[in-house]
Amino acid sequence: MTVKPADVMSSKLVGTTVYNNKNETVGEVEDLVIENGKTVTGVVVGVGGFLGLGESYVVLDPSTLAISNKDGKWAVHADTDQDTLKNAPKFEYSKKKS
Repeated sequence: MTVKPADVMSSKLVGTTVYNNKNETVGEVEDLVIENGKTVTGVVVGVGGFLGLGESYVVLDPSTLAISNKDGKWAVHADTDQDTLKNAPKFEYSKKKS
């Protein structure tokens, strides 16, 4: 199998800042949800909090995100705002995230 140059590796995506359509920071990619070991069905985003305190997690549909790389810096853009993300259904890890 060959990887196309345009493909994004998960190691580059996790930790990437998520911006809204006003280019404001709304969170950070924390994890990926993979269904049946084949398809990425969600992107877990950490929202709210400061330095990891008070942070909660929401899952965004990958088809609603735009991923870009400008000058070697990855970014994820979501058509949403901070209030919508803070009020979205929370995602809970089944085990403590380490």
